[in-house]
Amino acid sequence: MSAGDIADARPLWVFAYGSLMWNPGFATPETRAAHLHGWHRALCVYSEHYRGTPARPGLILGLLPGGACRGLAHRLPPASYDATRRYLRHREIDNDGVYEEAVRPIRLDDGRKVPALVYLADRRHRQFAGKLPTAKALALLRGGSGVTGTNLAYLHNTVGHLREFGLRDRGLEDLARRTGPSGGSQTR
Repeated sequence: MSAGDIADARPLWVFAYGSLMWNPGFATPETRAAHLHGWHRALCVYSEHYRGTPARPGLILGLLPGGACRGLAHRLPPASYDATRRYLRHREIDNDGVYEEAVRPIRLDDGRKVPALVYLADRRHRQFAGKLPTAKALALLRGGSGVTGTNLAYLHNTVGHLREFGLRDRGLEDLARRTGPSGGSQTR
């Protein structure tokens, strides 16, 4: 699907795998547990705004090819669909362009398979970090701080919310254990 086709597509759901799970930023009429096949959650994006700065970047989540990801699906509100899509594009793409909007099939917890908006890490973008050695990832997580808080708070908040929703990410849990207390929470 081309960028123009995606802009014209009107999927009824957005797949959330990070902060969009607990802070979608819009009133959703329905939220369900969901599964995205063929992609996995990874700390693979340098954050130079929300969780870090250009001089001292943090590390945030993206979706990378392979495996599967359990997250949440938010139904987009029909009455404010266009405004919600603009909001999501601004939040996920306009700030630094490190994510690409795509439409992928997801499976909801009730068994339905539906098309959903998905924000994938752009592997060609200069802020794409890819899979980093654990020591480097820990250094970025410990040192990153941006306009929405510290990188450690982001990590611990993500792990806490995943548990709250009955989801596990053992890699993130291991990093959270290695970094110690979060030093505060944040909303995004």
